[in-house]
Amino acid sequence: MARKMLIDGDLNQSNEQETQYDFDLFVIGAGSGGVRASRFSANYGAKVGICELPFHPVSSDTLGGVGGTCVLRGCVPKKILVYGACYGGELEDARNYGWEINEHVEFNWKKLLQRKTDEITRLNGIYKRLLSNAGVKLFEGAGKIVGPNEVEVTQLDGTKLSYTAKHILISTGSRAQRPPIPGQELAITSDEALSLEDLPKRVVILGGGYIAVEFASIWRGMGATVDLVFRKELPLRGFDDEMRAVVARNLEGRGINLHPRTSLTQLVKTEDGIKVTTDHGVDILADVVLFATGRAPYTKLLNLDSAGVEVDRTGAIKVDEFSRTNVPSIWAIGDVTNRMNLTPIALMEGTCFAKTVFGGQPTKPDYKDVPYAVFSIPPLSVVGLSEEQAIEQGKSDVLVFTSSFNPMKNTISGRQEKTVMKLLVDSETDKVLGASMCGPDAPEVIQGIAVALKCGATKAQFDSTVGIHPSAAEEFVTMRTATRTVSASNKPKTNL
Repeated sequence: MARKMLIDGDLNQSNEQETQYDFDLFVIGAGSGGVRASRFSANYGAKVGICELPFHPVSSDTLGGVGGTCVLRGCVPKKILVYGACYGGELEDARNYGWEINEHVEFNWKKLLQRKTDEITRLNGIYKRLLSNAGVKLFEGAGKIVGPNEVEVTQLDGTKLSYTAKHILISTGSRAQRPPIPGQELAITSDEALSLEDLPKRVVILGGGYIAVEFASIWRGMGATVDLVFRKELPLRGFDDEMRAVVARNLEGRGINLHPRTSLTQLVKTEDGIKVTTDHGVDILADVVLFATGRAPYTKLLNLDSAGVEVDRTGAIKVDEFSRTNVPSIWAIGDVTNRMNLTPIALMEGTCFAKTVFGGQPTKPDYKDVPYAVFSIPPLSVVGLSEEQAIEQGKSDVLVFTSSFNPMKNTISGRQEKTVMKLLVDSETDKVLGASMCGPDAPEVIQGIAVALKCGATKAQFDSTVGIHPSAAEEFVTMRTATRTVSASNKPKTNL
């Protein structure tokens, strides 16, 4: 028997024994968050059903599959391609380490593509087994809301099945968006980019976010000519400005053509490829044009109006601190709520949901000091506040420690690409407010730093920590002198 929900606002407890439902919980969407929530809820004793469209590993026509965007057409396959692209630079660097590389080294795109497909197919099977082993009933089909306690699942053959549930959880994620540019049908999104039959030789990417930057690194690392077009002065809007500049330099250093303060006006199919025209009147020919201009919550087919579920102007489902919508029996987690759109966040929200509703432990997700990474080549990773965020929050006298150095590996390989690190420290409390790193293994290093920030570590504690030598990571515990001090006025007070 499912344990009773204990958070404030459950006005239906007196009717619990009177109403019989098919399920204690029915989940629409079997991505990372939905799978986590369903498994953990089942572990608390709930009877759980979940629906998701079948997985097609080499097609993006049906964006379904147990595992969701991250596992099947996002983080995991993208990281596999990043690994593949990194070998190009590694082979170049290897020569100065004594490796004699033949001049005719070839890259087999189809082989990597097949290995990627094999891996995500394997993971899809693992996620299905996780649900089965937890006792969760999986329905393959598209789900929609029929009422506050009813879900309709449409199977591929058109059969419609209806189920009732005491609680309904929506975790349908987000979908890639296409800007309204003439000829937009000639472009692809990140969904198709992961399964291109042939490796393009010329690529134009529209967008300056992490998806755009990552695919630019991937295709350039595999030998393609890449033009990255974005509207701002620097890519990665929202990240620390100093680190954004580092990423931009690295992209250019790797041979990517940057087009800042630029938009596209049209795409035209020609005999020699797709002619891309910018708002500066420049024409670029491409084999592939990627629109990496953001994602939007996927709610349009959920029939939310039938239950009166409120959404915002972007289509994101409105929820409270416990992930509950304005309808007491309906909840939502992950990208569909447009809070902090990261896979580990969806996992956290799913865990908190299960604890709150079925575990008798009302739990709010904690969004403070969440680490994240951009898997460009080399990668950028951050945790805590950026310098701009510290200023916006009114922090006074923030000490900024920076270090820029040539990694030991590069001193032999000859690659001109510096690693940059940054720490922000509250001068009054000595607490570390934020950390950033752009360079090899940055995500692996920042994950450890994130634990320190979560524990409220001070700069003195960083300084008293013995570094691992020789490593790049030791730089975080050896930065002794502040580069500058900034305050809410956004003006450096000193230049140390």
